[in-house]
Amino acid sequence: MDKLFLWHPCTLSHAFHVFTQVLCLKTYSTGKIFSQNQKTVDSLNKAKYYSGYIISFKEIPLKYLLCFIAVLFILAPLSITAQSYAEGKIKVVLVKNRSRGPEVMEKGGLKDRLKEWGCDIAKVSTVQLTPEEDKQYGDWNKAALESQHLGKLVAENGKDEYFTIGLLTNCTDLLGMLAGLQHLGPAQISQRSDSRSLQSTGLAGRKPLRVGLVWIDAHADFNTPETTLSGMLGGMPVAIASGMCLTRLRLKAGLDPALPTKYIVMTCLRDVDPLEQELLDRSQCELLSVEDIRSLSKNINTQMERLSRLTEVIYVHIDMDVLDPQEVLGHPLTAPEGPTSKELAAALEVMFQYEKAAAIGIASLPFGERDKDLVSLKAAYRLIEGAVKGIKKRKS
Repeated sequence: MDKLFLWHPCTLSHAFHVFTQVLCLKTYSTGKIFSQNQKTVDSLNKAKYYSGYIISFKEIPLKYLLCFIAVLFILAPLSITAQSYAEGKIKVVLVKNRSRGPEVMEKGGLKDRLKEWGCDIAKVSTVQLTPEEDKQYGDWNKAALESQHLGKLVAENGKDEYFTIGLLTNCTDLLGMLAGLQHLGPAQISQRSDSRSLQSTGLAGRKPLRVGLVWIDAHADFNTPETTLSGMLGGMPVAIASGMCLTRLRLKAGLDPALPTKYIVMTCLRDVDPLEQELLDRSQCELLSVEDIRSLSKNINTQMERLSRLTEVIYVHIDMDVLDPQEVLGHPLTAPEGPTSKELAAALEVMFQYEKAAAIGIASLPFGERDKDLVSLKAAYRLIEGAVKGIKKRKS
């Protein structure tokens, strides 16, 4: 057989088309290469028409043929990736804590909705403590252990291979999500690597990835044990993640190194303690306001572009109390003037068009008697859908 049939689905890059045309320029002039629309009955009277080109092997020097085959193997994975985006097929992994809220999110129809949105669910993983760990005491200690296991579940996935959705108990699960993203397994990352080399290996082992955080919450959760008024661990996770306090808890959760505060974008804050505000003022955290979210301000793009330059992976964390209180009536810590879930979903669509946005986490969902009409659950799903829509709009 001396004919090579080159398939050109719509998802193959323009570069591939250009290469094939340049490669076969000489044979094209001889009439040995024909498009599907050209009628060359005397040369192809017994050949079937295919989408693409038909090339005569006899007319191509061997060195060009070998070059072509090499490029074909290089571009094929890119073609498959492009096709998956074009068809809306997004590989998703669900990781969830072992409490009631995450279970309600999973069992309430999320998987069916993800399939309707064109996602392939690769796996669903749930945090499980060992029997020995379950016997340990101390709420803070248990929170660190759960984050440790949550991080391991996230880290099992390869970078750029999956969209990770975290179904979280509360905001202390932030530590586990960040730890897992820091240690994502090696994958096909060379296509987007930068001069600093993603996860390079040195004397100290594999370098953790730099993780950016978009924190979407009515509260900053930037308190330390010295500044907190409530004493709640749930008011401290961002401060812990940025290395400002409770180092042992952070290390037990697996988050190391701590996040520089310039990697953090605080979004929709409306209820900040006085001493907590002082810590924020002295930090390098950036801010997005409720109005930025509602108006889809260019500030969103500015911050996503900034994080994309500084970091290798971006995590978007959402506490459901960020929303308009009418959508989270069962949440005990709501604050007035929050965005609606539709407004926030539109902003998430913008954020997740950036390739480094790799994961979303939904925390503190009201459920059961606190969400009888499922208004909060539907709002949570709407936010996830916004992220999926953003990923679909990415260019390969």
